[in-house]
Amino acid sequence: MSESPALPGLIVRAQSGFFEVAIDERRVVTQLRGKLKRGPRTGDAAAVGDRVRVSLLNDGTGIIEEVLPRERVLSRQAPGRKAEQVIVANPDQVVFIVACADPDPNFRMLDRLLVTAEREQIPARICANKIDLVVERAARAEFDEYARLGYPVHYTSAVTGKGVKSLRKALAGKISVFAGPSGVGKSSLLNAIQPGLGLHTAEVSQVTGKGTHTTVVPELLALDIGGYVADTPGLRAFALWDIEPEELDGYFPELRELVADCAFNDCTHLHEPGCAVMAAVERGLVSPERYDSYCHIRLDTPD
Repeated sequence: MSESPALPGLIVRAQSGFFEVAIDERRVVTQLRGKLKRGPRTGDAAAVGDRVRVSLLNDGTGIIEEVLPRERVLSRQAPGRKAEQVIVANPDQVVFIVACADPDPNFRMLDRLLVTAEREQIPARICANKIDLVVERAARAEFDEYARLGYPVHYTSAVTGKGVKSLRKALAGKISVFAGPSGVGKSSLLNAIQPGLGLHTAEVSQVTGKGTHTTVVPELLALDIGGYVADTPGLRAFALWDIEPEELDGYFPELRELVADCAFNDCTHLHEPGCAVMAAVERGLVSPERYDSYCHIRLDTPD
């Protein structure tokens, strides 16, 4: 089959070695050229969000000839193996979805997600969803610390529509990622943001208290306000990829300005005398919960 000159495109869906690529107004099912599959690598050769060059075949399919260098990537360590699992490549921003209730908010995972965003310099927003299930004042008290750190926080309800208009406006014209645990309402929010997306939703299990996966593979969904949003499979766990223990404090905005005042250049902020971070926690200048997240991540990160 003859091929056309390579055309620029954007991978909008990936599953089982096939990639759906947006080329102008078309969607083309493609596969990787064999040479792109060869050679050692620690992660995915191509992923949703990658910008590529595609040769079109006579039968309407295509071959990905080149995957352009990634500017940034939201990724984690692949479950069960030492490899990078790309969630979405080249996002303009990431929106971390946390339920105010049903299931209870998982701030430890949120902090891990924020560390990844800080490392990749991806602008991050936080969405406190299901605000209709709790007293809003109490929810704001839990999330205000993140707002003080500079992360925009949206309080939303797919049921009542609260906050949906503001969140929709923040997505316009950007490639955004919705990420978070199962059951927090990512797909329901997207249905509220743009009716007709047809995303499947499911109730949180009354037995386990956890959500069920309604999104099977990452996919970039075109928005009628311009741009794309990626609805990603719910995260049960989130292991950090390629982050060194000694650089971790730089990914906590409230800690990185304190490091220079520590008595030791290699301070871990876990037990050393003269630690400016620990002193700031004692004085109430740093959230004990956020510091606790730092400690858990630091202890979980291999040297």
